[in-house]
Amino acid sequence: MKLKKGIKFAYIRNEILFFVLTHPIYKMEFEYNKALIKSLLNNAHMTNINDFKFFVTNKIEKKQEKPKENELYKERSYGIFKNHIENKKLHTLLEEIRDLIKNS
Repeated sequence: MKLKKGIKFAYIRNEILFFVLTHPIYKMEFEYNKALIKSLLNNAHMTNINDFKFFVTNKIEKKQEKPKENELYKERSYGIFKNHIENKKLHTLLEEIRDLIKNS
């Protein structure tokens, strides 16, 4: 299990490093690997940290709703323009675009 996925955020207060975790299983894993974490902190020369604690947040994050496909862009044109293109293929293509604008 990758432990970094379980960390929501971390902070230091009064020389204690707090890990805020996303699930209780991650807390068990962090408790199990406490000695490893302590040695990593020593190797990183974080001498201002005397202890570390883990806890799981009980705050439920709100999921941001994705806008619906038709709400991504509001068409500002009404499709009112003159089509002066003489090339038949391009003229037809521009008329198809006009129909899409009018129907949106």
